[in-house]
Amino acid sequence: MSNQDLIDHVNSIAKTLTDGITYEDAGMVDDDAPYGADEIVTGFDYICDALDIEYRVSNKRTFIGAHVLVAFGGPNIWINTQTDTVEGHWWGDSYSASYTDTMNIGDAVEELYSMGGE
Repeated sequence: MSNQDLIDHVNSIAKTLTDGITYEDAGMVDDDAPYGADEIVTGFDYICDALDIEYRVSNKRTFIGAHVLVAFGGPNIWINTQTDTVEGHWWGDSYSASYTDTMNIGDAVEELYSMGGE
């Protein structure tokens, strides 16, 4: 994987988070689902397949943000809800891109944290 591949991958995820993705485009269409195929995926649905979530909390256990692992093994890519950035790392290369939280991923991970991280 080249540095440009890392940049392209991170930018692709940041664009998806900013623009949103429909259930159909995400391959999440289900005939019994309570949403339409052309609706934007919710933050909960987007992170349902997250590989890991690291919560950032203050010393009083107040939620600050989270790192959501969405790819690993080449490259490792995290969504940082504290800074609204997508961060990618591959060997010695690193790259990050800002996003707008259209799908409310930050709210979803905060709610998960308030439920005990389950």
